Amino acid sequence: MALAIVHAIAELVTDMSTNAVPKHITQGRLPGLWTALGLIAMYFLLQMVIGSVIGIIIGFATGIARHGGSAAGINAQLQTVMTQPDTHSLLAIITLPLAALIILYVARQYWPTLWALRQPPGLGMAHPTSPVFYGIAVGVGLLMPMLGGYITQVLAHGQEVSQNVVQMGRGTSGDLRIPLLLIVISIGPLVEELLFRGVLLSALMQRLRLGVAVAVCVVLFAAVHLPGLDFKWYALPDLMLLAAALCWLRLKSGSLWPAVLAHGVNNLFAMTAVFIAAAQQHV
Repeated sequence: MALAIVHAIAELVTDMSTNAVPKHITQGRLPGLWTALGLIAMYFLLQMVIGSVIGIIIGFATGIARHGGSAAGINAQLQTVMTQPDTHSLLAIITLPLAALIILYVARQYWPTLWALRQPPGLGMAHPTSPVFYGIAVGVGLLMPMLGGYITQVLAHGQEVSQNVVQMGRGTSGDLRIPLLLIVISIGPLVEELLFRGVLLSALMQRLRLGVAVAVCVVLFAAVHLPGLDFKWYALPDLMLLAAALCWLRLKSGSLWPAVLAHGVNNLFAMTAVFIAAAQQHV
């Protein structure tokens, strides 16, 4: 499968080396590299800021309710609240949609003529050229976690490797698992695909050859997720393999939606495995 993806990406260099773009598009605003990187940074910064503000409000409110406004009591309550697994899950459920909504709005307003254009510099918010790509996307989403997980375990020599959101899922109570899962398989993939396979890939393809642009996009996608993996380098091949498959889907289908679907299925596979394992531990 991995060789097939590499071969397919190589084919794109020949059959997509020229991308016919309407004249009025080329004369308008196109995605720039620094704009794309800034938008990606803005997305993660928004999550951090919104999460911190909401966390402080929750801690402050519960601190006043339990300690009557004592500064020491409020501070202690804030620390207690922020160390609870459910707090992190609740913050993710609230902050990720808010941050995603802002990013989607900014991108839609900034590149209105590129929004539904199929190929770069378009952002690909259009139906794929064939519905078959949805089936391929499901297959990619199911295969990548197994193949990438195997490669990671070989490189990690049996050490546990999981993203923060997966670790969060393990400690999340039953009431919050479904909302967290829905966010992780829908909103997260949508905004990340728009940022990386939409804006960033379009910006890179204006400056670099297709193969190089895809490679840079793949590496940046993996690197951005490293902090959530505690900078364990042996998780990079898994992320890079997934990113390469998502780039192929984006470019070959002429749409961002198959990549969004594959990304969501990939996340669903990982989170479901975590929830099943957590349930078995309590049996």
